[in-house]
Amino acid sequence: MSHLTSNIDTIPPQTRLSVTDLKLRAELLLPDIAQGSAERERERKLPYEQIQRLAEARLLTFRIPKHYGGSGSTVREAVQFIIDVAAFDSNIAQALRPGFLFIEGLLARSSEEERKLWFSRYLAGQVVGNAGWEIGGANGAVATRIVRDGEYFRVNGSKYYSTGGLYSDWICAVALDENDHSVFFILPRNREGLELIDDFDAMGQRLTASGTTHLNNVIVYPEEILPRGLNDENKRSIVTPFAQIFLGAVEAGIARNVLRDAVHFVQEKARPIKHSTAQRSVDDPYVQHAVGEISARAFAAEAAILRAAESIDAAWDAELDEAAVNHAAVQVARAQFIAVESALKAAERLFDVGGASTTGRAHNFDRHWRNARTVANHNPRDWKAAAVGAFHLKDEQLPLSGLF
Repeated sequence: MSHLTSNIDTIPPQTRLSVTDLKLRAELLLPDIAQGSAERERERKLPYEQIQRLAEARLLTFRIPKHYGGSGSTVREAVQFIIDVAAFDSNIAQALRPGFLFIEGLLARSSEEERKLWFSRYLAGQVVGNAGWEIGGANGAVATRIVRDGEYFRVNGSKYYSTGGLYSDWICAVALDENDHSVFFILPRNREGLELIDDFDAMGQRLTASGTTHLNNVIVYPEEILPRGLNDENKRSIVTPFAQIFLGAVEAGIARNVLRDAVHFVQEKARPIKHSTAQRSVDDPYVQHAVGEISARAFAAEAAILRAAESIDAAWDAELDEAAVNHAAVQVARAQFIAVESALKAAERLFDVGGASTTGRAHNFDRHWRNARTVANHNPRDWKAAAVGAFHLKDEQLPLSGLF
């Protein structure tokens, strides 16, 4: 168990932190966690300690309501935190996604007993990861099987996408039962037969621990089966827009991180090109233009994502009225498109603030584009734009695929 920095006290379990408390802790802790992020990404050093410190500081608990001991933060406040994390290290931000989604699921469709149990675990600094989807079949297809074995169950299969699993105390997964119905369950990280492998080989987001999980005849006890609640497959869940805005928040954070690196490089490293009339790079009008454009794109991405987050809050305020939830999905799809475009373009423009030296491996500036591109490939932005276009043209609601 790692320790927080000296300017952040250990939090007694019974102490409730306000939204202001959490924001202050994030402000103090995130710059410290960011130290060495470019080197970690280049050398594939997984940020175990950094994620543990966030959990110890209760910074994964923004959305836990006050009457369960949490801060009762809004979706907008939680999304702002994710942007802030991604602005320092987008790998860490995305690795936290399953844990934040699990809380949203508890809020949307779980029993009082489940909420008390899991919220208390989060407040104690525990982390939830994911072992969800597979390869080899149609997108979203599940081949993993769970069967009854006396008083408990046994599960066998392999998952390719296991975001955040290696950093977690609990692993949430899905399998098909004898009737081909989806069964969601959650297991302690050290359960016998549960094998997590760091083999994620994408060009970006390399440290999200999104590799393979093998479930080798793993025992699942009845109390580890997650009830599906009143989830209606013909009606959009509020959790899906939240899942999508999380990805947009990571993109917005990447764009802001690009801006930070661009400004620092121009101020501390860059030299004007030979035929420039400027004596310093900070005075070169073309460098100024590049940095200004990066700044504008980072601003646009963050503003769009936060505006969409407010629509999710509005849906909660409307007691998850179907029209309000669908409106939130449209707003999130719009914002995602802008966030992806902005992050990719900002990451490209970073190389225009200096000469060949910007491509040096020591700077690892290419990680921004690689990371933004990898996050964008989760759900192609062309589908987002097309779905929003159909909504405007034909009043057609966005798909209920779980990706809107």
